Amino acid sequence: MSSDIIVSPPYYDSIAAAQGDQEKSPPLEQDIPQLSSGSVTAGYRSAKYSPAEWFSNYQTILEQAGANHHKAQNIKQKSRTLSQDTEAAALKSQAEGTRLLGERLQEIHYWKSELQRHIEHLQADTESLLMLKKRLERSLDSTETPYAIATDNLTCRARRLGAELVRDIVEEELVKEVDLIRSIQALLGKTAAQIVAQIKRNREAQQTLEMDWSDKCQAYSFDDASGRHSNMSPDTQQHPSSATMQEQVSTPSSWTQFTQDNLSKAMQEEQATNNLRMLVEQMLQDITDDLRVQCTRVDRAFSLRCEDLIEAKTQLEMKLVQTLEQIGSQERNIEALQQAIHNKEAPLRVAQSRLYLRSLRPNMELCRDQPQLSLEAEVKQIDATLESLKQKLSEARSSLSHLEESRMALQKDINCKTHSLFIEREKCMTYRKRYPTISALSGY
Repeated sequence: MSSDIIVSPPYYDSIAAAQGDQEKSPPLEQDIPQLSSGSVTAGYRSAKYSPAEWFSNYQTILEQAGANHHKAQNIKQKSRTLSQDTEAAALKSQAEGTRLLGERLQEIHYWKSELQRHIEHLQADTESLLMLKKRLERSLDSTETPYAIATDNLTCRARRLGAELVRDIVEEELVKEVDLIRSIQALLGKTAAQIVAQIKRNREAQQTLEMDWSDKCQAYSFDDASGRHSNMSPDTQQHPSSATMQEQVSTPSSWTQFTQDNLSKAMQEEQATNNLRMLVEQMLQDITDDLRVQCTRVDRAFSLRCEDLIEAKTQLEMKLVQTLEQIGSQERNIEALQQAIHNKEAPLRVAQSRLYLRSLRPNMELCRDQPQLSLEAEVKQIDATLESLKQKLSEARSSLSHLEESRMALQKDINCKTHSLFIEREKCMTYRKRYPTISALSGY
């Protein structure tokens, strides 16, 4: 027989230990059995429980098992309830997250559509400004022709002769036309620079919208993929750090305000583009009207000047014809006077010869008789007639000289006016027929 004392093992709550309960059940108080006197008499040492102790230990184990069973049932019930509640809460939270993601997708889609619409507007505005810039360049190029025509007209008219080199209404209108074209060219160049600057601002605003649109497309893709995730999705995985606050995170209000500011800037540029386009369209129309009106004024001045030249030239030619007729008449008059003077020479010789012969009469025969007196009177008359004829001849010759001077002056003036008329009508007006059309001046 062994002399060891037999004691009951300590109580260990396996359920509480499995649940990780921090509170340990206190061990049952063990009754150390007293040595029985029979063991000594029996010749060996032995420890035995009494029936009361055995029953007490049995009842304690039953009670502890019942308590543990009840506690386990309670924990199981609470665990089931907690699992159901947490599952319902998780499903509700997941559904709420899916709903919020759907609303967010709608909001992103709305702003993305607005950005896309204004991007298209800005792109269309930029293209229209580029076309308008080409129109301005073509219009600027087309003004070179009127400028060349006007300067050529001034240069040609500077070659007029004599008194024809006058600063008339044509000259004034041509100078006005040159000044107008120069001012128009400066205005077109300045406007083209404004269009280039507006195109640059439009592209900057468009680039800002495109970047915002691209970000929203990526965000929409991510949120759409997030909304499609479910508990059965095979591509989900744990990301413990994803729930932490990220740096540079925007708030819903700042997110909306950012896009609204970008759209507001874009709309400002769209309005500026529209105003500039309307201004340029009106400017091109006004420029075209001004140039055509001035061209009409110059053409009208040329026509009036040509009419004046033709009328003056006609009058000069008529006067030249009269002068030539008068010259011919005067030449015939001179010839008649010369013939008359020549015709008086024979009667004068006869009379003088008679007087000379009668002066040879002797003595008392040299009498101043009636024939003598008649001959003397005849000689005086012929001398007076000759003197008068010679005076008229001198006057006729002087008149003929003046008529010749008038003829030369008339012919010279006619030549000058013919030359001026050639410059005005053949050089200037013919060249002005190359004046650009309204569509060319408008940049089309």
